[in-house]
Amino acid sequence: MQDPRVPPDTRDRFEALYRACYPAVHRYALRRTDSADDVADVIAETFLAAWRRLDDVPEGAAALPWLYGAARRVLANHRRGETRRSALAARLRGELAIGQEPAPVDPRTEAIRTAFAALGPSDREVLALASWEELSGPEIAKVLGCSSTAARLRLHRARKRLARLLGTTDEVPVMTTLGGETR
Repeated sequence: MQDPRVPPDTRDRFEALYRACYPAVHRYALRRTDSADDVADVIAETFLAAWRRLDDVPEGAAALPWLYGAARRVLANHRRGETRRSALAARLRGELAIGQEPAPVDPRTEAIRTAFAALGPSDREVLALASWEELSGPEIAKVLGCSSTAARLRLHRARKRLARLLGTTDEVPVMTTLGGETR
């Protein structure tokens, strides 16, 4: 049963937005959470925000960075209440890992993961938006809520810090490997 208070064009626009952007928002949430339940919560809350503020959601390709920005805020809210769950999850992972053989890992990939984890949260986020989500400078700016110039500068500085942690000045192989990661 459809709500008669919702105009059909509003519902159609939201459904089109959902169909077009769901896979990208799903990947965004999947890379930034630890469980399928958290992914589902982030997606639901992101699209709920889009529904409530549908008039604020830009048309076309600009909608995805808007949704990434909304998902980013949902994740920030989610993480504020995560401290106790994280401690429990870490303890359970430790208990489950006892007696299991670790999968072989490429040393270069492991070095990049370690260096990436050593970066600050804002550096990790801007690098992830560029590498995992393959966003352009202006799209990153939209997600982060800053100017395109500021986004490009943040990305440049984050790449330099990552390269420095890896003991290299060549960013291309590092970013290529980072971009190929699934999480």
